[in-house]
Amino acid sequence: MTILVIGEHDNTSIKPATLSTIAAAQQIGAEIDLLIAGSNVQEIAVSASSIAGIRRILVADAVHLADGLAENLEATVMQLAHHYRHVFAPATAFGKNVAPRIAARLDVAQISEVTAVEAHDTFQRPIYAGSVLASVQSMDAQIVVTVRATAFDPVAATGGHAEIEQIAVPPERGVSRFVGRQVTELDRPELTAARIVVSGGRGLGSGENYQTVLAPLADKLGAALGASRAAVDAGFVSNDYQVGQTGKIVAPELYLAIGISGAIQHLAGMKDSKVIVAINKDAEAPIFGVADYGLVGDLFTVVPELTQAV
Repeated sequence: MTILVIGEHDNTSIKPATLSTIAAAQQIGAEIDLLIAGSNVQEIAVSASSIAGIRRILVADAVHLADGLAENLEATVMQLAHHYRHVFAPATAFGKNVAPRIAARLDVAQISEVTAVEAHDTFQRPIYAGSVLASVQSMDAQIVVTVRATAFDPVAATGGHAEIEQIAVPPERGVSRFVGRQVTELDRPELTAARIVVSGGRGLGSGENYQTVLAPLADKLGAALGASRAAVDAGFVSNDYQVGQTGKIVAPELYLAIGISGAIQHLAGMKDSKVIVAINKDAEAPIFGVADYGLVGDLFTVVPELTQAV
């Protein structure tokens, strides 16, 4: 029984979510191969060969794989899939784009957002916005899984000695084309990888307040900035900042929820944080039900005082 992990990278290095996906795959106890697909990815493959617990690095190098179009990547995976019982991918935008196509081609039911591995065919995943955890057993001959990276500690990026193998690449599918990519440049840590997240909600009242109240605290803590869906819908910040079921899933060491009521949609995206601190003037706000520390007060008074004290 072997496992294929579809590696996500930024054309420079492997993304942390892939290391967490490998950690999940290792819990099955099978040999693991890692697929690196793209254009001019040899250096990435050499670096990935040091990842702990990998048997082989399979390199699919072609110009039409450069931009990660799901149709071309799916065709590449499908020529390999018959060798593997499991196909794993991170539950990121990348993985969510390609894994369902692979599951459909294999005619199997995908198991999404896995948070625990109970057996080689049984996985735990959240349902109902994370309020319930379901154990799902697959009866399919092949199993396609996406892994919630925040649920697994990443494997070591060094210490391994995987062999590197070049594989044949199918021709371009020709059913889609890459038009462009807009990349948001941030001076702060990436939201999904930050150790500390300072997140704001509708209680801030405006985008201007969001920046003037939260940004100084985030700067002092070296934190990423996040937001609730209500704050994003109100136009305080772009949806790049959204934490929640329809936003980004985070699990930092410290999560500060400021002016956030704690709707279940938001809790689904941050409740696995190691320490949660809530600041809200409403003592009955649901956020206090999951917070390790709660402070009832006016955020416009409390947060500047906290920033000054840090």
